Amino acid sequence: MANSFLPPARIEGIAHGIVHRDEQAFCGWPFVNGFWETAAGDYLVAFQKKPADYTDPAAINHDEVALHGPRILTIRSRDRGRTWDAESLQLLYDLSADQAALLGDGPGDYAGYGAVDWTDRDVLVATGGTPDYFRPDSRAWIRVSTDGGESWRPPILAEQHGLPSVTGGGSPLVRPDGVHLLFMTVVTDDGWTRRPAVFRAKEDGSNWAFMSYITSPFDDGAADHDRSLPIRFSGHRYFYPRPIWLPSGRILCSLRAQRDPTSVFWTELYASDDGGRTWGFLSRVNDWGAPGDLCRMADGRIACVYGCRMPPYGVRMRLSEDDGATWGREWILRDDGGSWDLGYPRVTEPAPGELLAVYYFNRADDPVQLNGGVRHIAWSRFRV
Repeated sequence: MANSFLPPARIEGIAHGIVHRDEQAFCGWPFVNGFWETAAGDYLVAFQKKPADYTDPAAINHDEVALHGPRILTIRSRDRGRTWDAESLQLLYDLSADQAALLGDGPGDYAGYGAVDWTDRDVLVATGGTPDYFRPDSRAWIRVSTDGGESWRPPILAEQHGLPSVTGGGSPLVRPDGVHLLFMTVVTDDGWTRRPAVFRAKEDGSNWAFMSYITSPFDDGAADHDRSLPIRFSGHRYFYPRPIWLPSGRILCSLRAQRDPTSVFWTELYASDDGGRTWGFLSRVNDWGAPGDLCRMADGRIACVYGCRMPPYGVRMRLSEDDGATWGREWILRDDGGSWDLGYPRVTEPAPGELLAVYYFNRADDPVQLNGGVRHIAWSRFRV
């Protein structure tokens, strides 16, 4: 693409706002927790929230936030993302209470709950990892709503099929034949190798079963073999799969690859032409920035939005005019972040030609500072 190497440009006329902010909490990671549009046109975003007073660095350490009592909440917008209803805040998953139920007397599957029409836009599927993401003992939990997120079935665990560890990441896709797919990440029993995979819903809707790997079996899924750092801060390739369906019948899936999660990571794109059964590498979206969320626009362009953890910290995007084969110049949504601890966006098209990105953020000008400002959920609305 001829304009791929033009300098990054700012988006004119962009508007920013707050989805949810709490001065005494760390709020983050909508990319992996969920984003849905209901039949009524409501938007529902899910994010993790953990108390933090921003005086102790340990309180915002990612291991502390992820492992010790985070709650995943949903919040709703009824006006296409312009405002977000604080009274709609609802608990989706509680690490302590829901994990105990899952491993104890919770339902093993959804047998007996009745068949599900996955093409119904009020059927929402949420996934995550328990006790945390990408641990050697992680299990993928699943919750289903049949009323647009007003209520949810109890969580269940995805079937393992002999895999050592499976983590969900809020990445569902419905094929035109009504088949529901969940995109997960499989981790080896030592925690060092990650490989994205596709799970397919059983016809009775009771659970999801392994269908395919996305990356080649000849690639071990690791960006390097340096194990001097903790697993979370070492080099990994191929995780956080995020799919979209194209009118041609092709599925595109973005993947994150990293050397250092605080700075050096990027987004790669894989493609399937047989409904998710087999996959191949298509393109690398950017130099730096991941995970990247995808949206096919009404005019056929594909947007990929991602956090930028290289200074100046912020959120950026690229557009493809050839179904992801090549990518145009980089566009800056914002670069006023206070530290690397931001990103994980979701992107959608509220109206033709207009994009809405929801992500977690911290501002450099925030009066509260602890390696950046208060971590909150923000939105940006714009045209390119």
